[in-house]
Amino acid sequence: MNRSRRAPVPHTLADLFARAVDSIGAPLSAASLRQYRGTARNFLAYLGEQHPSVCSLDQLRRDPHILDWLTRLRSQTPPLAAATYISRILFLRCILRELADTAQFPELGRLLRREDLPRAPQRLPRSFTAEQDQLLQRELLRRNDLAANVFLLLRHTGMRIGEAADLSSDCLHSCGPDQWAIHVPLGKLKTERMVPVDSSVCELVKRIRFFRSFDPKPDNGLLLISPSRSREAMIREWRCYFHEVAAAVGITKRVVPHQLRHTYASEMLRSGVSLAVIMKLLGHTSPDMTMLYLDIASPDLQREFQLARSQPRHLTPQPKTNFASSRDGLDGIADSLLVAQHHLEMFRRTLPEARPRRCLARLSNRLTKILSELRKLAT
Repeated sequence: MNRSRRAPVPHTLADLFARAVDSIGAPLSAASLRQYRGTARNFLAYLGEQHPSVCSLDQLRRDPHILDWLTRLRSQTPPLAAATYISRILFLRCILRELADTAQFPELGRLLRREDLPRAPQRLPRSFTAEQDQLLQRELLRRNDLAANVFLLLRHTGMRIGEAADLSSDCLHSCGPDQWAIHVPLGKLKTERMVPVDSSVCELVKRIRFFRSFDPKPDNGLLLISPSRSREAMIREWRCYFHEVAAAVGITKRVVPHQLRHTYASEMLRSGVSLAVIMKLLGHTSPDMTMLYLDIASPDLQREFQLARSQPRHLTPQPKTNFASSRDGLDGIADSLLVAQHHLEMFRRTLPEARPRRCLARLSNRLTKILSELRKLAT
């Protein structure tokens, strides 16, 4: 059954699509390559059934070939999951762009457009609560085996589990006196990064190396993956292990290792790390994605609000004298203008967003310019 499902589609474009998929999939995992091939088979089977006259790349058109294929995907029974539908569009777009480059036919790269992609459902896992986080870390420290140290490493670096599986043995780099960072290789978003770590994470790496030293197989250059086990098998074992740890500490809801990444991001936020830096630490290319990771609770809002109140840099400074200045000359005029500007600004803030409020803002700006000219005269 599997053999027939994976058999090549008898289509004149099958060889071209196969070469494009092989070119794209050279740096990818076997699972990703299978998805690309499946998408190519699906599209070519559709062409053979609905548009048998298409036998060359220059015959492909957005309307009807691509639009009809999208309609067919949406009308499948049972319906495709949103993530599957989106992935098929992305895979076919990559294949068409590869064909556009190799066949010198740029129109192929424009057959699928950005607006063809529906909005992806945002179902990201939540970060652990502070209590759950402490329980999990305590249990992992108590177990202190290879898998436990792997998850502690994920918790304190914000790495994805797949990125951790690809870490090299020499991933730990010295950046200066008592300064260390872990080099995270190319991951999900095709980005690599250096994640700063402290001495406790350095100890984690040393413990992982210690447990790996018992492996009878020769060193394969990787920190976590043993030569005797495949990458996919090890990741499956780690996930099962994490479920056991969660059950042992009384967490009854379904958990996934990715929640450790969200917990790391939220901890960085509460420690005062800016959004831009958190984005770099996580390896994100968009701040919108980083915002989905952050768990901003009510205590976080209160802390930031009180901090803003204690340092009201956004308010116009209140002048030292609230009434007429006792100084003569230009200094006295400047004091009076500062008083007028302050009262004007305080009154403006009581008004709703309308034309009077905007007019008062312009008047305040003019007073600022007048004050600037007065100071020039005084010097």
